[in-house]
Amino acid sequence: MRKKDLAAMINVESSLQDIMQMLSPQEQEELKDGMSIQHFKKNETLYQEGEVPQMFHCLISGKVKIYKDGIGGRTQIVRVIKPVEYFGYRAYFANQNYVTSAAAFESSTVCLIPIEMMERWIMENRQLALFFIRQLAIEVGNSDQRTVNLTQKHIRGRLAESLLFLRDSYGLEEDGATLSIYLSREDLANMSNMTTSNAIRTLSAFAQEKIIAIDGKKIKLIDEECLERINKIG
Repeated sequence: MRKKDLAAMINVESSLQDIMQMLSPQEQEELKDGMSIQHFKKNETLYQEGEVPQMFHCLISGKVKIYKDGIGGRTQIVRVIKPVEYFGYRAYFANQNYVTSAAAFESSTVCLIPIEMMERWIMENRQLALFFIRQLAIEVGNSDQRTVNLTQKHIRGRLAESLLFLRDSYGLEEDGATLSIYLSREDLANMSNMTTSNAIRTLSAFAQEKIIAIDGKKIKLIDEECLERINKIG
């Protein structure tokens, strides 16, 4: 194994410690043998709506969006994935094909685990089963809350929520203010359930009000308290 591949595998094994510690030594070795590491370029698709789920996905590095294409070609980003999170398995346990698609926001490294192997362990391991039940429960709760917010809030409230959501999900750069993810205006609009033109206008308004500063795709949060207020009042 090349040094680069060995380093990548060690990094993956470290990232998977949350489930590795629930497995027997034999199962840990089976996991190491069965999993694979895949690198995705920016905007590259991981899986598409309608496909048959075959793998558990664990994001090791990078950023991934879960999205659904709607009526008239409109796209809605329904969730964002950050390291180290598992995704792409709900449809399998629901006995469905994928109802959403996944793509990389930026260059990303993903660990793929055969889903049938994971299912066998989940059937035999209560601790592992509870771990993924909790993961799904958290996702459902977050999804329910976000659905309400995106349908009831005004445009300013929706955009403020998305900016704060990105802050909480991916953090800030070393300056403590700039979002550490650079989204296109279209992606930001797709997260906020609005048109791209509305996203651009609202961002410009926030910038004029000194709530944020914009430098290309970089967004700097100047007045987070104001964003919190806008988010709260909707």
